[in-house]
Amino acid sequence: YFILLFFSLLWLIPFFFLVMGSFKSTSELFQVPFRWLPKHFDFDNYINMFQQIPFLRYLKNTLIIVFFSVVALISNSLIAYGFSRLRWPGRDKVFMIVLATMILPYQVTMIPLYLMFTKMHWVGTFLPLIVPQFFGNAFYIFLLRQFLTGVPKEITESSRIDGANEFEIFLKVIMPISKPALASVAIMAFIRAWNDFLGPLVFLGSDRLYTLSLAASMLKSNYDPNWDLLLPLGVVMVLPVLLLFFVLQKYFIQGITMSGIKG
Repeated sequence: YFILLFFSLLWLIPFFFLVMGSFKSTSELFQVPFRWLPKHFDFDNYINMFQQIPFLRYLKNTLIIVFFSVVALISNSLIAYGFSRLRWPGRDKVFMIVLATMILPYQVTMIPLYLMFTKMHWVGTFLPLIVPQFFGNAFYIFLLRQFLTGVPKEITESSRIDGANEFEIFLKVIMPISKPALASVAIMAFIRAWNDFLGPLVFLGSDRLYTLSLAASMLKSNYDPNWDLLLPLGVVMVLPVLLLFFVLQKYFIQGITMSGIKG
């Protein structure tokens, strides 16, 4: 416990600096000797942040992408159900091909995707960041498939005997059982979409479609850098992720341990 406490404090130091720094002026941030606590807690930095950038518009754009990324878990769970509970020719070979796509870094497929979405006239819209999510994410499929493989087959077989079809089994039997795995994947999908910088940078293009991550980059490049705006924006971006994790941490830990990828 002492070792865990020690490393927890190391993790908290940057976050503590971020929160305390968001209440400081730029001169106070770099004063010598360094002070961890501000002389007085002033919310002017947060007020200036809302005035300098259209924060609510960027927040709305980010939430649109996050919402559809989380909703896309329905299709990911359907694919995982097909790989784990149904038997069809070439199932394992197709699953290996899906896993092989995890090896390719996003930078390799970015240019072909950009050319394809340009011909489809999707560049400059949210579609390149939303639609592909519904065709499945290899890691999410793997995680859900590992969880569903551990569900006793007697449960689904008894449902078939009672006359339930595959969609009824999936919705009424498998989905309620899969809450821990779905919660853990939902957290991962939320964090991935919330923090995504490269995807919006390549495909959005227009300032009216910018997300919060692009807003942080824009502040840094335009103001070179304006720390008294970047730090409060960083606090605002980190808090939803922390709150989501603390609310769903029980399901998140269960989903990781029960899916077979612990350790």
